[in-house]
Amino acid sequence: MTSTVGRSGGAAGTVEMTARPAGAGNTALLQRVILPRPADPTSVRALYLDEGTATSVQSAAPTAYRPGTYDDSVEEFVLHVRRSGERVADVTSRTSVRLPERSEVSFAAYFNAFPAAYWRRWSVLDAVALRLRVRGRGRVDVYRSTARGVAVHLAGEVVDTTAEGAEAEREVVVPVSLTPFADGGWTWFDLASEHGSLELVAGGWFADRAAPGRAAVTVGMPTFNRPSDCVATLRALGDDPLVRDTLTAVIIPDQGSSKVRDQPGFEEAAAALGDRLRIIDQPNLGGSGGYARIMYEALESTDCEQILFMDDDVVLEPDSVLRALAFSRFARDEMLVGGQMLSLQARSHLHAMGEVVDRGRFFWQIAPHTEDDHDFAVHPLRETSWMHRRTDVDYNAWWMCLIPRSVAERIGLPLPLFIKWDDCEYGLRAGSHGIPTATVPGVAIWHMSFVEKDDTSDWQAYFHVRNRLVVAALHGPDNPRAMLADSLKRTLRHLFLLEYSTIALHHMAMRDFLSGPRALFGALPTALGAVRATRAEFPDGTVHRGADDLPRPAIGAREAQLWPKPPVGKVAQVAALARGLRHQLRPVDPAAHERPQRDVPAEHSQWFMLAMLDGAAVTTSDGSGVTFRKRDREMFWSMLRESVRLHAEVGKAWPALRRRYREAMGELVSREAWREQVFDRFR
Repeated sequence: MTSTVGRSGGAAGTVEMTARPAGAGNTALLQRVILPRPADPTSVRALYLDEGTATSVQSAAPTAYRPGTYDDSVEEFVLHVRRSGERVADVTSRTSVRLPERSEVSFAAYFNAFPAAYWRRWSVLDAVALRLRVRGRGRVDVYRSTARGVAVHLAGEVVDTTAEGAEAEREVVVPVSLTPFADGGWTWFDLASEHGSLELVAGGWFADRAAPGRAAVTVGMPTFNRPSDCVATLRALGDDPLVRDTLTAVIIPDQGSSKVRDQPGFEEAAAALGDRLRIIDQPNLGGSGGYARIMYEALESTDCEQILFMDDDVVLEPDSVLRALAFSRFARDEMLVGGQMLSLQARSHLHAMGEVVDRGRFFWQIAPHTEDDHDFAVHPLRETSWMHRRTDVDYNAWWMCLIPRSVAERIGLPLPLFIKWDDCEYGLRAGSHGIPTATVPGVAIWHMSFVEKDDTSDWQAYFHVRNRLVVAALHGPDNPRAMLADSLKRTLRHLFLLEYSTIALHHMAMRDFLSGPRALFGALPTALGAVRATRAEFPDGTVHRGADDLPRPAIGAREAQLWPKPPVGKVAQVAALARGLRHQLRPVDPAAHERPQRDVPAEHSQWFMLAMLDGAAVTTSDGSGVTFRKRDREMFWSMLRESVRLHAEVGKAWPALRRRYREAMGELVSREAWREQVFDRFR
């Protein structure tokens, strides 16, 4: 059977579509067709299926489109279906789905569309094949998109197994060339039933050859008092036979007081993994200390070919492990393979397509031409044109990142940074050795969104600043002027926010950076205690249970709910800055230190408002508590002067500091140094 395909952006002409018995032969599975779990929230369904297709209006289901409703508009009906969460397909297992009579569903969804542009750019493959095992009567249509998001129909065929018996199946095979995907594009399929139901029994995207090398991965998760999350991930790894068969080891450096071994369900999860599971008790050495231990143990005591880092507080889509392995094995050259982060709070939201580093001001940001916090339940893949352009990255965060063994042996272990910037530094270090990173759509975990964290102002502020400077010294600009100007701008913002503890940590971080690289190993087990002690010296460093623990502001209810509008444009921003500075010259109202002038929700804790207050009860980003922030005129100006002095000192010493950190790099990332200076001390 053949279907003629029109040309678009260089796409070529004829695609053969064959219905034959199941059997993939000497081919490698790249990506399974997967469906949501029964316990998943409704919004998660949008990551696996797009049930708002225009042709679904022909459905005989109760939501079927009828003339005279929704303004006779197919588009209005489709929008109604999406908003209401009404379902077209019946998910019967993690790999199978049934369509009732006269209905349609698209697999142009995050986990089931195939990110062809990434395979075109980074792999040795020239083509892939879609293989579906189907039962019943209906139609299969295969599409691709251009880098601009324009859909192109590749092939379509009617299948009918009803004459052969109720349990008869057919395999539909559609080869898809990767040639037209140089700049972007996905490929996917749609299913439509006709007179009777149509069932997808199983399916996937396959290579035309066996995968090179071995699938032999060590999965590692450092943990600090997240035992239930760890057990859930262990269960997800052990319950999937295909995933379980790839594991050489699962290593958990347990750095907390609430141990994984003591968590309900651990014994059952551990039994599925057997002697591959290794739990190592060690002090809290942060993420970098945990990940370094994983890499060290993987290299020293396993024969793995790949090392997969994951956070401890994630929900895993197990097929992501297989997809990352397949991508790594088919890669043209050795590379890091990163997974994307979906929001654990809003499960259909994608954090970002990828991240890069601005090499001037030396700070991370989302990749150009992309958007953050994308909701697939509202804006499906096919309707999001920017998402069809391939996104290239500088690094991938370690919520999920696969590192080939050969890369770890070549460039070393993570830097001893405790937390923050260790993953970014590793990606930049790999890049400096000619080893790229790809953040691959459809390879993902769910992780708590950073929107609900105060990590730039709480105790983590120390590590943000110190480690940014360390990594910039290793991989950053010759001239740090833009970076230091950006840092001073952030300093002033925190001072306006009455976050004096944050600035105290910034000063501590800059002094420690100026002292040089020798102290990094020694600070791993001690820095957190020093940071917490410093933060506790300031009112904004103490988190109260709630606003009821503090006196109520005297402000009226109406006024309490009116918020100043953000200054828009340079003139308005300069005027707000001048007002804020002028207020810092005025004496503090002592009553504001006894009773907050306002209760400020987290979303309204903006610098231009808090700069005008002498006392405020500010809710934390996660909503779990409040801080009582109190303006201190003398502290504001003394901290600002000290910040200017330290920034000037860093700028003056920059050439010498870069040389010192770069000369120390080999020792900081060596297995021997980690063993002698860290691991042997805590056995």
